[in-house]
Amino acid sequence: MTARVLIAGTAAVTAAAVLALGGVFRHEALATDVLPSAVAAELREGFAAGDTQAEIAALQAELRADSHNVKALDTLGLAYEQRVRETGDPTYYGKAGGILREALALEPNDLIATAGLGQLALSRHRFHEALALGLRAKRISATTAGVYGVIGDAEVELGRYRQAFAAFDRMAAIKPSVASYARVSYARELIGHTAAAERAMELAASAAVGAKEASAWTRVQLGLLYLSTGRARSALVQMRDALFLYPGYYVALDGLAQAEAGLGRLHAAIADERAAVDRVPLPQYVSFLGDLYGAVGEHGAAAREYGLIGVIERLLAANGVRNDLDIALFDADHGIRLRHALQLARRGYADRPSIFGDDVLAWTLARNGQCRAALPWSERSLRLGTKDALKLFHRGWIAACLGDRTAAQSFYARAFALNPRFSILWGKR
Repeated sequence: MTARVLIAGTAAVTAAAVLALGGVFRHEALATDVLPSAVAAELREGFAAGDTQAEIAALQAELRADSHNVKALDTLGLAYEQRVRETGDPTYYGKAGGILREALALEPNDLIATAGLGQLALSRHRFHEALALGLRAKRISATTAGVYGVIGDAEVELGRYRQAFAAFDRMAAIKPSVASYARVSYARELIGHTAAAERAMELAASAAVGAKEASAWTRVQLGLLYLSTGRARSALVQMRDALFLYPGYYVALDGLAQAEAGLGRLHAAIADERAAVDRVPLPQYVSFLGDLYGAVGEHGAAAREYGLIGVIERLLAANGVRNDLDIALFDADHGIRLRHALQLARRGYADRPSIFGDDVLAWTLARNGQCRAALPWSERSLRLGTKDALKLFHRGWIAACLGDRTAAQSFYARAFALNPRFSILWGKR
């Protein structure tokens, strides 16, 4: 793979064409990708059996014998980051940060600790901090591919799309891998080149062969690409393949629930999402489960799930995770705390001025009755040409609010043609 792979075949990608993005890149997906290959391989071997706690205990024992063992500190810090992914417990973020900073105190130019802290900042949605750490890691080693993943992921969320795509290009040129192919796929998805995004994710899946979690993860991402254009049956196949590769994988269980919902099988979706939530109760999983319960008339069960979201969000916030935009979107979708949702959206946008931020700010303004103010933000959220049914729906809703029936019908038609079941709340059932 050569440089400029992200925009191959797109003819002219102008400054205006690379100015936006929605949603955080899968920052927690492949935590060892920021590392030199030898260390990454060692970590993957330790984590492959799902026995990270034993790995952590062994590293802690090493450090009791030698508290200045920088390699053990690095590996322990990343093991704590891995533990968040395994359990959903954000208290490990603080442990990871403390250990990695200890490593940096001993060795200020430690690439692993610097890049690991950058990955941690991404996971906490602290994108300015992540970018600074990624650039520092680049100064330490400009030939390590993974540092460009940290840089590009941060830049994408800060609205620096040309720079982000250049970083992903550089990453892929240095080392074609699961991580670089996945970012190529994401970039292509952002500019609306879905078929090209799928081809890149298929390359990621091929590169992941032999690595259980990475293989399953790539299958889930490919399935989500299929879902984004309404191909729920194809998505279902990918999610089932992911679970065959990695039984009980919570990411695949959530993907399976989305695919089942896309086929209108809401009770099956509830069972799958319940299983995902029982393993790792991420806020987006709990929210989706609540929406599914509401869709089948189980409003008491839906209320119980929604009630958990606030608890989880407070726990995340207490451990340094910034989720203002996500909370604002949930509240706006469900018509609750709307004035507060708008305040959160404005604050969140300052941290994350992406097309996701554009869309959430537009939606919260619209749900507060400020549709005229919402319009330019909604238009900004679509400026890359991303094929996102939810953003198209929001644009149509805002047009309807402003009395522009022609525009409303056009955007609604585009959203439903792309994916008729793009949302439990707003899509077709």
